[in-house]
Amino acid sequence: EEFARPILLADDDEDDRFLACEAMEASKLRNPLVMVNDGAYLLEALRGEGKYAGNAVDPVLILLDLNMPRVDGREALRMIKTDPNLAHIPVVIMTTSKSEEDMLRTTGLGASAFITKPVSFTGLVEVMQQLPQYWMEIVEVPSQ
Repeated sequence: EEFARPILLADDDEDDRFLACEAMEASKLRNPLVMVNDGAYLLEALRGEGKYAGNAVDPVLILLDLNMPRVDGREALRMIKTDPNLAHIPVVIMTTSKSEEDMLRTTGLGASAFITKPVSFTGLVEVMQQLPQYWMEIVEVPSQ
């Protein structure tokens, strides 16, 4: 079985990270989920620095929350998209923000998609199930 590249989730909300993990399982995605709780750790994970030294994460996709401590999602996105080694990675903004300005600004910075966080677990599972339609390297468990 081919090794599936991970999906990297950056979100400072512990409940949201737990729900995303559960939703990944429920949606039958085989990609491992790697989670970080702020933009600074996200950049370290991508660059193989800090606690990720020599162990960089090469994600198929980044799910990025906008409002995080230290380095927020907007700044992290800008840094990813201006780094020639990282700019190719698709970034999906997943946020509670419904601000049109945030939507325009992040897509202007190179985000592939902007998803307002679903309020329900079922909604989150649906979002996770839709990801493979957009990114071919996201691996689904084959239907029996």
